[in-house]
This record gives sequence, C-alpha cells and structure tokens, in this order.
Amino acid sequence: MKRVVIYPKDIMAITGKSERYSRYLIQRIKKHLNKQNHQLVSINEFCTYMGLEIDEVEASIIE
Repeated sequence: MKRVVIYPKDIMAITGKSERYSRYLIQRIKKHLNKQNHQLVSINEFCTYMGLEIDEVEASIIE
C-alpha cells in the first residue's frame, strides 16, 4: 500500500536539507493551501508545490 502523507524525514531525503527546514517547508505548504495545523500534507500536494514529478518522489521515499 502506498503512503499518501509526506513527513519531514521524507523531505530531508528528497532535498538534502535539515529537519528544521523540512518542518518549515511543510508549514509553508499548509499556509499556501489554507490548511489548518492538524491537517496533513499529501505527497501530491508537496510535489505540486515544489514542481516535482510524483513518480520520482515516491521512488525516493521507499519505506
């Protein structure tokens, strides 16, 4: 089963940035999408925001 939600550790693996930056990026995406704090960011939303291909991202965050 594929995951739907992206986490800071996934963003760290994709971008090579720190955990702090990854958490900040999730907050920016939530603000951009007008999401509340308790709502999660999907992999698709992350890819759309960052301009990345979803297949490449999913391949890089293998569980």
